[in-house]
Amino acid sequence: MSQERAVPASAVPLEELSGWPREVCRRELPSVLPRLLISLYQHAESWREHIQILKIIIEMFLPHMSHLTLEQTFFSQVLPKTVKLFDDMLYELTTQARGLSSQNLEIQTTLRDILQTMVQVLGALAGCVQHVCAAQESIVLESIHSLPSSVLHVIKSTFVHCKDSESVYSGRLHLVSDLLQALFKEAHSLQKQLLELLDMVCMDPAGDEKDILDMVTVIHSLLDICSVISSMDQAFHANTWKFIIKQSLKHQSIIKSQLKHRDIITSLCEDILFSFHSCLQLAEQMTGSDAQDNADHRVFQKTLKLCRFFANSLLHYTKEFLPFLSDSCCTLHQLYLQVYSKFPPSLYAARISKAQQEEVAGAFLVTLDPLLGQLLALPAFAQTVLDSNLDLPCELQFPQCLLLVFVMDKLPAQPEDVQTLWCTEGRVSDTTTRMSLFKAIFYSFEQCCGELSLPVHLQGVKRAGQAEAAVTLYQHVCVHLCAFIASFHPSLFPELDTELLNAVLGANVITSLLAMDAWCFLARYGTAELCAHHVAVVAHLVKSCPGECQQLTHSSVLLRRLFFFMAPLHQVEFIQKFSPKEEENLPVWQHISFQALSAELRKQTAHDVSLAGVARCRRWLGGSHTLGGFGSLNTALSALLTVCNSAGEILDIGQQSAIMEVGSQLWAFLNTKQVRGQPCVQHTFRLLLPLLGFFIQALDPQLTTQVLTLQTSLLALEPPDHVRLAMIDFLSSLGKLFIPPAIQDKILPSLSRILATLLADRNWLLEQHTLEAFTQFAEGTDHEEIVPRCLGSEETRNKVVSFLEKSGSVEETDAARVERVKREKGVFWGRAAEAATEAAQPSPSLQPQAKRARQEDPPEEECRAALRAAAKALGAAECLLQRAPAPAWLLAEVEALQARIEAMKPRLRQGQACGLGLAVTAQHGIVLEKAVDPTFPRLTPHGPASGKCTQALPAAPAAGVASFGTECLDGR
Repeated sequence: MSQERAVPASAVPLEELSGWPREVCRRELPSVLPRLLISLYQHAESWREHIQILKIIIEMFLPHMSHLTLEQTFFSQVLPKTVKLFDDMLYELTTQARGLSSQNLEIQTTLRDILQTMVQVLGALAGCVQHVCAAQESIVLESIHSLPSSVLHVIKSTFVHCKDSESVYSGRLHLVSDLLQALFKEAHSLQKQLLELLDMVCMDPAGDEKDILDMVTVIHSLLDICSVISSMDQAFHANTWKFIIKQSLKHQSIIKSQLKHRDIITSLCEDILFSFHSCLQLAEQMTGSDAQDNADHRVFQKTLKLCRFFANSLLHYTKEFLPFLSDSCCTLHQLYLQVYSKFPPSLYAARISKAQQEEVAGAFLVTLDPLLGQLLALPAFAQTVLDSNLDLPCELQFPQCLLLVFVMDKLPAQPEDVQTLWCTEGRVSDTTTRMSLFKAIFYSFEQCCGELSLPVHLQGVKRAGQAEAAVTLYQHVCVHLCAFIASFHPSLFPELDTELLNAVLGANVITSLLAMDAWCFLARYGTAELCAHHVAVVAHLVKSCPGECQQLTHSSVLLRRLFFFMAPLHQVEFIQKFSPKEEENLPVWQHISFQALSAELRKQTAHDVSLAGVARCRRWLGGSHTLGGFGSLNTALSALLTVCNSAGEILDIGQQSAIMEVGSQLWAFLNTKQVRGQPCVQHTFRLLLPLLGFFIQALDPQLTTQVLTLQTSLLALEPPDHVRLAMIDFLSSLGKLFIPPAIQDKILPSLSRILATLLADRNWLLEQHTLEAFTQFAEGTDHEEIVPRCLGSEETRNKVVSFLEKSGSVEETDAARVERVKREKGVFWGRAAEAATEAAQPSPSLQPQAKRARQEDPPEEECRAALRAAAKALGAAECLLQRAPAPAWLLAEVEALQARIEAMKPRLRQGQACGLGLAVTAQHGIVLEKAVDPTFPRLTPHGPASGKCTQALPAAPAAGVASFGTECLDGR
C-alpha cells in the first residue's frame, strides 16, 4: 500500500490551509470544501493523506458549517470512506501481526504507525461528535444520519481488536501494548462523547421511519458493543447498558415495535448469569474469619452490585415492554432455573457461607420475584413453564419446583382469567400442550427425589415470638399448596379434584402422600358435610378397586386418614351406607381404623365386622377351597386383623375365640409349595401370621409348632421378600410367649434356625427388620438360652453388636452425601425420562385387527397328543388279548386306570366353567364415575359443580382364576 505524499488538487497546499485564520476559513469554506473532498477521495488509499485532510476539514472548516447541512455536505461523503479506511487498517494489523517480533523492526514500526493512525481517526471522529454537541441543544437524527452508525462501527471494531489482542499478536503484545491502551482509551472516550450526543436527540412522536431505524440501529449497535466489553471493563459495560435501557424507554412509544426485544433480553440474561457465577466463584474463595476485610470480599460486593444492576435493568425493561416479550419467555424461564440451580439449597449449588448466601439473596435474588410477578399474566410464559414437552435436566428440576411454588403464592392476587390460564390445561398446537399448574406441581415435585431424600431445607416462615426454622422441601411445597387451595378461585376446583385424584392414584409414593395431605387439608378446610362427602367418595373408590394394586393401596391410606376427620353424626351415616354387617363392605372396613369412631360406635362396628369376617372365613372353610376364592377370604382376614389392631381390647371372649378358631383352621390348609408359588396364598400367609401373633399368648402350642415348621420349610425355598417380612414381624411377637418345657425341644430349635437364617440375609431392608425383631425378642423372652444359638457365625454376632451399639454405619460427610444423592438422582431421573418417552410414544391403533385362524395353545396340543398315545396303547392291548389269555394282574391295573379317569372328570368339568368365566374377568378396568354415587356433588368446599370425575383406574389381573380356578388345597 502506497504511503507516499501526493500533491493536493487544491491550488493551496495543505500546510498553508492549516495556518488560515478562523475568518478566512469561514469565508473560503464554499470554495475550499469541495476541493478538499475531491482530494480526500483521490487519496482514499493513502492513510496519512486521508487523515491529514480529514483533520483539516474537522478542525478548520467544520465549525463554520451549518448544522442543518452537515449530513449532506460532510458526514454522508466523508464518514463512509473513513470507516472503510479504518477497516483496511485493522485488516493490515491483523495480517502483519503474525510476523511481529522484537528482531523484526520493520514490521514493528509498520504496526505501530498503523495503530497511531487509528488513534488519530478516533480523535477526528471525536471532533465531529464534539462539534455536534456544542452546536445544538437538541439534535435531530436526520441531520447526523451517518455519524452514529459510523462512530459505533469504529468503536466496536476497536474493542474487538483490543479484546482479541492476545491471540492476534501471538505473545508479542508487549511491543505494542502502549498504543493498544491508547487506542482503547480513545475509543472509550469517543463512545462516552457519542452517548452524550445521543442523549440530546429528540424524536417526533410521529417520527420519520428513517429516524426510527437510526435509533434502533444505535441501540442494537451498543448492544453488540456490550457483548464485546463485558469482560474488559465492568463500569464501562454497566454504563453502556444503562444508556441502552434509558434510550429504549425514552423513545419507547416510537421504537417499541422495531426493537429486537429478544436480543436485548437474551443479552441482559447472559450478563446476569455471568455476574452471578462470578459472585459465587468469589464467595467460594472467601474463607476464614477475615473474609469481610480482604480484597476478595470487596470484589465480591462490587460484582454483586453489578449483578443487581443488571437484574434491575431487566426488571425495568420487562415492565415497560411486556407485551413484546412473548418470544423471550423461554430465556427468562431459564434465567430463573439457572440461578436457583447454582444457589443453596440446590444439590448443584456452589458451597458458600451463610453470610454470603444472605448477601446474594438480599441484593440480587429479591429482584427475581417481582420480575416473575410481571410475567404471570403473559400466556406465553405460562405456556413455557407448563409445557407438557418441557425436558429439563435433573439439576433444573428443583428450581422448576420452586418456580411453580412461587407462581402458586402470587396467583391468588391475580384476576380470574390469569388464574384460569395457569390452572387449566390447554392445547397450543397438535404437538404442544400445556399442563395445569396442579399437574405441573405434582410432576415437578416427583422429579425432586434427590432433594427429598437428602433432604434439603428451605427458608421457613417466621411466627410471632418464634425463631425462623428451616423446612424440608416436602413441608415447603405442602404448606404452600394448601395455602393456595384455600385462596384460589372456586371455579377452578374441578381441575384440583382431577389432579389430586391422579396424584393419589399415581405410582410415586411421596407424590401420592403430598396429594393426600392436600386432600386432608381440603376436607378440614371445608364443612363437615364436605368432609363426609370426601370420605364417601374415597370409600366408593376403595370398594371398586379390583384386587391388589397401587391405586387400592394409596386410596385406602387416604380413606383411613380422612375417616378421622368425620363428625360423629356423619360417622353414623357412613356406617348406615357401608354397613359392616354386609360382607360386600368388608373391602372398605379393612382399611378403616376403629380408633376414629366414638366408643359406642367402635364397639358395635367392631362386633359387626368381626361377625361378617368370621362368617366369610367359615364359608370358605366349608366350600371347595379353590384359589379363586382367596380374594374374598383375604379381604375378610384383613378386616379381622384391622379389628384386632385398632379395637382388639373391646372384643369379648367369644369374638376373640371365633377369630382365633378360624385362623387356626385356615392355617391347616397352608403348605410350603402353595405359599411359595401362589401370590394369593402368600397374601393369606402374610395376614394369618400377624392375626395369630395377636393371640400368641392363647395360641395352642401345637399350632405354634406348625407355624414355625412351615416357616422353616419356606426359608429353605427362598420365598419373596414380603413373605420373609411377615415372618420377621411374627417372630418379634414370640418374645412374649412362654413355651412349656414339654414342647421346647420342638419349638426352640426351629425358632433359632429361622432367626439365624434371617439374620444372615444380605437384603439391607430385611436385615434391618430382622435386627429390630431379634432385639425385641431377646429383650422380652424368658428363654435366654436360645439367643446364642441364633448367633451362629462371627459375622452375625458382629452385625448384632454393631446394631445394638449403633456403630455399624460409616459416618458420611455432607459433601459425600450430596454427591451420592446427585448420582442416585441422575439414575432415577434417567429411568423416569425413559419411561416417560416410552409412554409418550403413539399408542397402537384401537381399530380391531383382521381375524386370524384360531390357533390351539401348546398345552392343548400336548393333551391331544397324550390322548392319541393312550388310545393307541389301548388298541395294542386289545390286539394282544385276542392272541392270548389275559395275565392275572391286568384286571387290577385296568381298574386303577379307570379310577384315575373318573377322578379327572370333575376337574375337566370345572375347567370348562372356569374358561367361560375368563371371558368376563379379562375385561379389567374401572371408571370412577361408576363407583361414585352420581348424586354426590363435586369435591369443592365452595359448593357443587357440574360434571363427574371419570378417572380411569387400571385394574390388577384377576386373582388367579385363569390359572388356578379349579385347584383344591385339600386335594379334592
